[in-house]
Formats: sequence, C-alpha cells, structure tokens
Amino acid sequence: MRLKIAVILLTMSAAATAQSSSGYAFFAPGGSSSAGYTAATFHAGGGFDAHLAKGVGLNMELGWLYPKNEPSAGLGVFSPGLTYYFRHAKNLKLEPFAAGGYSLMFREGHQNLYYFGGGVNWWLSKRFGTRLEFRDHVYPQGPAVHFWGVRMGVAFRSAGHE
Repeated sequence: MRLKIAVILLTMSAAATAQSSSGYAFFAPGGSSSAGYTAATFHAGGGFDAHLAKGVGLNMELGWLYPKNEPSAGLGVFSPGLTYYFRHAKNLKLEPFAAGGYSLMFREGHQNLYYFGGGVNWWLSKRFGTRLEFRDHVYPQGPAVHFWGVRMGVAFRSAGHE
C-alpha cells in the first residue's frame, strides 16, 4: 500500500512540475492474439502526457477494450508509463514517440500486463493535431496474450508549447 501511495505522489509531483503537457483520444481496431489465433477487438480511450525534460514524459491512460461487436463484454484498461519523444523542439509538425509501461485490465477482477508501442503526433496547429500509434498490451503468464491495436485519434496540447 505504501508503494502505491509513493507512486501516486511521485506521478502527481512530476506532473505538477512538467514543462508542458498534451492529451489525446483514440479509437483502435486491433486484435487479441495468442497461440496462433487472433480475435478482432476495438479499443477506445484517452490519456495525457506530462512532458518533463528533453523528450521524456510520464503518461497515463484510461480506455475500454472489447471484442468486435460486443462492447458490453469489454474490459477497462488503465496504463501509466513513460513516453520518449524523439524530436522534442516545441514547434515541430511531426512528433514521433515511443511508449511503454504497466497496464491494469479490470472488470470483475484484474490482470497485470505491460505495454509497448510507438507512433507520431502530427500537429496541425499549435494546440491541435492527429495521432497515429501502434500499441501492444501483453499478458505474459501462460501462453502470452497480445492485445494490440492500430490507434487513430486526435491530440491536443497545453499553452506551454507556445
């Protein structure tokens, strides 16, 4: 319990001292793959990045992952982690990034996973853009299960980028 509180306080203090921040919302067609079989899924959600220094940021995301045509059979997905922006000047149109961290899938119980991925934000103006990303949430126990998706969405950023 103390470790959870320490992580929350560290995340909050890092976000409070962040140089700037950005947020996003996405929709992702994808799949749940294991042992040579893939079932179609959709994942929708949103999150934010607190940009700390020279391309490094903390991110946090909340979403809903569900089987194709069955939104009510879905799972909540909470994912905190780190983001690295390969080009971190404030006025770039294309902003490629990589991300990775922890994922918690939950509904009536919960499972611990990890995630990795990457993509690009394409800034159409100072504060609004589009986002394209590939992300894979991995359940590593037993035969590994990959919950992957190609994310498309919108991105927005704070006034700190001006």
